[in-house]
Amino acid sequence: MVTRIAAVLVTPGMADATPPGVDPEEFLLAMAEDTYEMVAGLELVEPVIVSAGVPGLEAIAWPGTPVLAVASPAEAFAALPYGSEAVVISGDAPDLPPLLVGKLFRELGRAPISVCPAEGGGAVAVAARLPLAEWATPDFDEPDVVGMLRRQAPGRRMVATGPGWHRLRKPADISRLDPGLEGWDNTRALLS
Repeated sequence: MVTRIAAVLVTPGMADATPPGVDPEEFLLAMAEDTYEMVAGLELVEPVIVSAGVPGLEAIAWPGTPVLAVASPAEAFAALPYGSEAVVISGDAPDLPPLLVGKLFRELGRAPISVCPAEGGGAVAVAARLPLAEWATPDFDEPDVVGMLRRQAPGRRMVATGPGWHRLRKPADISRLDPGLEGWDNTRALLS
């Protein structure tokens, strides 16, 4: 039986998207909580939070959800304690539709790694069969993360892509949030 993990990766730099007049720490936690709430609501997936230097994330986790500390985002996959497939999702994508996460898992049926590219470069999410292939070093902020992973891969068709989405990396990115989408309630409340 396949055990699927969905991990939300949270880094201090995600607070860079904070709009004027909003507390950066509150904004970071709101985005991370919204992303986590989406992950925690997925069926047949076990949620995890991975902190790369952000304290206090236990406060947004449901009881029983592991909150793992890593020294850098590059260690996210290695920190996952179990599972046969995992997706690591950037915590600055509070309105990410769950369907896109499902598509990444589906792509693992034909490739060991699948990527949801971010508008403007980088990745919103990276899914992989576990353990992560030794040749793969996913970097969520690499402008051409798909190209980089494909260059690292030992063969063709080792890296699949799903539909892209957006991340909130600077205050202007707030305009990408779709008020018509469900979810992202905590981020929405701070922006109201």
